[in-house]
Amino acid sequence: MKEKSLEMWLGALETLPLVVAAFPFGIVFGALAQGGGLGFTATVAMSAIVFAGASQFIAITLMAAATALPMVVATVFIVNLRQMLYSANLMHHVEHWPQPVRALLAFWLTDETFAVVSDRIYRHPGKPGLRWFYLGSALFMYSFWQIATIVGFTLGEQIPGLTDWGLDVAMIVAFVGIVTPALKQRADWACAAVAFIAAILTYDWPHQSGLLLSSLLAICVGLGLRRIGQGNE
Repeated sequence: MKEKSLEMWLGALETLPLVVAAFPFGIVFGALAQGGGLGFTATVAMSAIVFAGASQFIAITLMAAATALPMVVATVFIVNLRQMLYSANLMHHVEHWPQPVRALLAFWLTDETFAVVSDRIYRHPGKPGLRWFYLGSALFMYSFWQIATIVGFTLGEQIPGLTDWGLDVAMIVAFVGIVTPALKQRADWACAAVAFIAAILTYDWPHQSGLLLSSLLAICVGLGLRRIGQGNE
Protein backbone atom coordinates (compact mmCIF):
# COMPACT_ATOMS: atom_id res chain seq x y z
CA MET A 1 0.00 0.00 0.00
CA LYS A 2 2.88 2.36 0.78
CA GLU A 3 4.33 1.86 -2.69
CA LYS A 4 0.94 2.55 -4.30
CA SER A 5 0.50 5.76 -2.32
CA LEU A 6 4.02 6.87 -3.24
CA GLU A 7 3.38 6.30 -6.92
CA MET A 8 0.14 8.29 -6.73
CA TRP A 9 1.94 11.18 -5.06
CA LEU A 10 4.68 11.04 -7.68
CA GLY A 11 2.07 11.14 -10.42
CA ALA A 12 0.44 14.20 -8.87
CA LEU A 13 3.78 15.90 -8.27
CA GLU A 14 4.98 15.47 -11.85
CA THR A 15 1.63 16.78 -13.11
CA LEU A 16 1.82 19.89 -10.91
CA PRO A 17 3.61 22.17 -13.46
CA LEU A 18 1.02 21.32 -16.09
CA VAL A 19 -1.82 21.85 -13.62
CA VAL A 20 -0.42 25.30 -12.81
CA ALA A 21 -0.37 26.13 -16.53
CA ALA A 22 -3.86 24.73 -17.13
CA PHE A 23 -5.51 26.31 -14.09
CA PRO A 24 -6.01 29.75 -15.71
CA PHE A 25 -7.35 27.88 -18.74
CA GLY A 26 -10.07 26.41 -16.52
CA ILE A 27 -10.79 29.84 -15.03
CA VAL A 28 -11.30 31.28 -18.51
CA PHE A 29 -13.65 28.43 -19.39
CA GLY A 30 -15.75 29.04 -16.29
CA ALA A 31 -15.91 32.77 -17.02
CA LEU A 32 -16.81 32.17 -20.67
CA ALA A 33 -19.55 29.74 -19.73
CA GLN A 34 -20.98 32.23 -17.25
CA GLY A 35 -20.77 35.06 -19.76
CA GLY A 36 -22.40 32.89 -22.41
CA GLY A 37 -25.44 32.31 -20.25
CA LEU A 38 -24.68 28.75 -19.16
CA GLY A 39 -25.88 28.06 -15.63
CA PHE A 40 -23.61 27.06 -12.76
CA THR A 41 -24.84 23.47 -12.64
CA ALA A 42 -24.48 22.99 -16.39
CA THR A 43 -21.00 24.54 -16.37
CA VAL A 44 -19.74 22.34 -13.56
CA ALA A 45 -21.42 19.30 -15.09
CA MET A 46 -19.65 19.92 -18.39
CA SER A 47 -16.26 19.99 -16.67
CA ALA A 48 -17.12 16.95 -14.57
CA ILE A 49 -18.61 14.79 -17.33
CA VAL A 50 -16.93 15.99 -20.53
CA PHE A 51 -13.60 16.84 -18.86
CA ALA A 52 -11.89 17.97 -22.05
CA GLY A 53 -10.66 21.54 -21.99
CA ALA A 54 -10.28 22.27 -25.70
CA SER A 55 -13.57 20.57 -26.54
CA GLN A 56 -15.37 22.47 -23.80
CA PHE A 57 -14.11 25.78 -25.20
CA ILE A 58 -15.18 24.82 -28.69
CA ALA A 59 -18.60 23.72 -27.49
CA ILE A 60 -19.17 27.00 -25.61
CA THR A 61 -18.04 29.05 -28.61
CA LEU A 62 -20.27 27.17 -31.03
CA MET A 63 -23.25 27.28 -28.69
CA ALA A 64 -22.83 31.03 -28.25
CA ALA A 65 -22.87 31.38 -32.04
CA ALA A 66 -26.17 29.43 -32.19
CA THR A 67 -24.52 26.61 -34.12
CA ALA A 68 -26.70 23.57 -34.78
CA LEU A 69 -26.32 20.87 -32.14
CA PRO A 70 -25.16 18.17 -34.61
CA MET A 71 -22.28 20.44 -35.67
CA VAL A 72 -21.33 21.04 -32.03
CA VAL A 73 -21.33 17.33 -31.28
CA ALA A 74 -19.41 16.46 -34.46
CA THR A 75 -16.75 19.11 -33.81
CA VAL A 76 -16.22 18.04 -30.21
CA PHE A 77 -16.05 14.40 -31.30
CA ILE A 78 -13.43 15.09 -33.96
CA VAL A 79 -11.28 17.20 -31.64
CA ASN A 80 -11.34 14.45 -29.02
CA LEU A 81 -10.26 11.83 -31.54
CA ARG A 82 -6.67 12.76 -30.63
CA GLN A 83 -7.28 10.50 -27.65
CA MET A 84 -7.06 7.62 -30.12
CA LEU A 85 -3.39 8.45 -30.63
CA TYR A 86 -2.85 8.59 -26.89
CA SER A 87 -4.64 5.27 -26.41
CA ALA A 88 -2.68 3.59 -29.18
CA ASN A 89 0.54 4.82 -27.61
CA LEU A 90 -0.34 3.51 -24.15
CA MET A 91 -2.17 0.30 -25.08
CA HIS A 92 0.91 -1.91 -24.98
CA HIS A 93 1.60 -0.80 -21.42
CA VAL A 94 -1.94 -1.13 -20.02
CA GLU A 95 -3.47 -4.03 -21.97
CA HIS A 96 -2.97 -6.40 -19.02
CA TRP A 97 -4.94 -4.16 -16.66
CA PRO A 98 -8.53 -5.20 -15.81
CA GLN A 99 -11.12 -3.83 -18.24
CA PRO A 100 -13.01 -1.78 -15.59
CA VAL A 101 -9.76 -0.09 -14.55
CA ARG A 102 -8.86 0.74 -18.14
CA ALA A 103 -12.34 2.14 -18.76
CA LEU A 104 -12.15 4.40 -15.72
CA LEU A 105 -8.64 5.64 -16.44
CA ALA A 106 -9.56 6.18 -20.09
CA PHE A 107 -12.14 8.73 -18.97
CA TRP A 108 -9.41 10.59 -17.07
CA LEU A 109 -6.95 10.50 -19.98
CA THR A 110 -5.99 14.09 -20.73
CA ASP A 111 -3.16 15.79 -22.56
CA GLU A 112 -1.44 16.50 -19.24
CA THR A 113 -1.74 12.99 -17.82
CA PHE A 114 -0.70 11.43 -21.12
CA ALA A 115 2.38 13.65 -21.17
CA VAL A 116 3.61 12.72 -17.68
CA VAL A 117 2.70 9.03 -18.00
CA SER A 118 4.48 8.77 -21.36
CA ASP A 119 7.51 10.51 -19.89
CA ARG A 120 7.59 8.05 -16.99
CA ILE A 121 7.39 5.10 -19.37
CA TYR A 122 10.19 6.61 -21.45
CA ARG A 123 12.44 7.25 -18.42
CA HIS A 124 11.59 4.09 -16.45
CA PRO A 125 10.48 1.36 -18.90
CA GLY A 126 8.97 -1.63 -17.17
CA LYS A 127 8.95 -0.01 -13.72
CA PRO A 128 6.00 -1.32 -11.64
CA GLY A 129 3.32 0.95 -10.25
CA LEU A 130 2.36 2.67 -13.51
CA ARG A 131 -1.35 2.23 -12.76
CA TRP A 132 -1.07 4.15 -9.49
CA PHE A 133 1.15 6.81 -11.01
CA TYR A 134 -1.47 7.30 -13.73
CA LEU A 135 -4.25 7.43 -11.14
CA GLY A 136 -2.44 10.05 -9.07
CA SER A 137 -1.87 12.25 -12.08
CA ALA A 138 -5.42 11.86 -13.36
CA LEU A 139 -7.14 12.55 -10.05
CA PHE A 140 -4.96 15.59 -9.41
CA MET A 141 -5.73 17.04 -12.82
CA TYR A 142 -9.43 16.24 -12.59
CA SER A 143 -9.81 17.82 -9.15
CA PHE A 144 -8.08 21.06 -10.05
CA TRP A 145 -10.00 21.36 -13.32
CA GLN A 146 -13.26 21.32 -11.37
CA ILE A 147 -11.91 23.91 -8.93
CA ALA A 148 -10.72 26.15 -11.77
CA THR A 149 -14.13 25.96 -13.45
CA ILE A 150 -15.92 26.98 -10.26
CA VAL A 151 -13.46 29.81 -9.61
CA GLY A 152 -13.85 31.08 -13.17
CA PHE A 153 -17.63 30.99 -13.05
CA THR A 154 -17.68 32.80 -9.71
CA LEU A 155 -15.16 35.45 -10.77
CA GLY A 156 -16.98 35.86 -14.07
CA GLU A 157 -20.02 37.00 -12.10
CA GLN A 158 -18.07 39.39 -9.90
CA ILE A 159 -15.40 40.70 -12.30
CA PRO A 160 -16.80 41.73 -15.70
CA GLY A 161 -14.42 41.31 -18.63
CA LEU A 162 -12.37 38.57 -16.99
CA THR A 163 -12.02 36.78 -20.30
CA ASP A 164 -10.32 39.86 -21.77
CA TRP A 165 -7.44 39.74 -19.29
CA GLY A 166 -5.32 37.61 -21.57
CA LEU A 167 -5.55 34.48 -19.41
CA ASP A 168 -6.14 32.50 -22.57
CA VAL A 169 -2.40 32.83 -23.23
CA ALA A 170 -2.02 30.19 -20.51
CA MET A 171 -3.78 27.76 -22.84
CA ILE A 172 -1.10 28.23 -25.48
CA VAL A 173 1.72 27.92 -22.96
CA ALA A 174 0.17 24.81 -21.44
CA PHE A 175 -0.23 23.02 -24.76
CA VAL A 176 3.25 23.95 -25.96
CA GLY A 177 4.62 22.51 -22.73
CA ILE A 178 2.57 19.36 -23.16
CA VAL A 179 3.08 18.72 -26.86
CA THR A 180 6.76 19.53 -27.35
CA PRO A 181 8.25 16.91 -24.99
CA ALA A 182 5.85 14.29 -26.39
CA LEU A 183 7.10 14.64 -29.97
CA LYS A 184 9.45 11.68 -30.08
CA GLN A 185 8.43 9.66 -33.14
CA ARG A 186 7.91 10.48 -36.79
CA ALA A 187 4.14 10.06 -36.47
CA ASP A 188 4.08 12.56 -33.59
CA TRP A 189 5.99 15.22 -35.52
CA ALA A 190 3.91 14.66 -38.65
CA CYS A 191 0.68 14.96 -36.69
CA ALA A 192 1.81 18.22 -35.07
CA ALA A 193 3.05 19.67 -38.36
CA VAL A 194 -0.15 18.87 -40.24
CA ALA A 195 -2.29 20.31 -37.45
CA PHE A 196 -0.19 23.50 -37.33
CA ILE A 197 -0.20 24.16 -41.07
CA ALA A 198 -3.86 23.21 -41.58
CA ALA A 199 -4.97 25.37 -38.63
CA ILE A 200 -3.22 28.41 -40.10
CA LEU A 201 -4.66 27.84 -43.58
CA THR A 202 -8.21 27.37 -42.26
CA TYR A 203 -8.12 29.95 -39.45
CA ASP A 204 -10.87 32.11 -40.98
CA TRP A 205 -13.29 29.30 -41.72
CA PRO A 206 -16.71 29.79 -40.10
CA HIS A 207 -17.96 28.00 -36.97
CA GLN A 208 -14.50 26.61 -36.11
CA SER A 209 -14.86 24.22 -39.03
CA GLY A 210 -11.20 24.77 -39.89
CA LEU A 211 -10.22 23.42 -36.49
CA LEU A 212 -12.38 20.37 -37.09
CA LEU A 213 -10.73 19.68 -40.45
CA SER A 214 -7.23 20.34 -39.09
CA SER A 215 -7.76 17.92 -36.22
CA LEU A 216 -9.16 15.23 -38.52
CA LEU A 217 -6.27 15.55 -40.99
CA ALA A 218 -3.66 15.46 -38.24
CA ILE A 219 -5.21 12.40 -36.60
CA CYS A 220 -5.41 10.54 -39.92
CA VAL A 221 -1.78 11.31 -40.75
CA GLY A 222 -0.58 10.33 -37.28
CA LEU A 223 -2.52 7.07 -37.19
CA GLY A 224 -1.50 6.23 -40.76
CA LEU A 225 2.21 6.70 -40.09
CA ARG A 226 1.96 4.79 -36.82
CA ARG A 227 0.33 1.81 -38.58
CA ILE A 228 2.99 1.89 -41.30
CA GLY A 229 5.69 1.93 -38.65
CA GLN A 230 4.15 -1.02 -36.81
CA GLY A 231 3.81 -2.92 -40.06
CA ASN A 232 7.53 -2.53 -40.78
CA GLU A 233 8.58 -3.86 -37.37
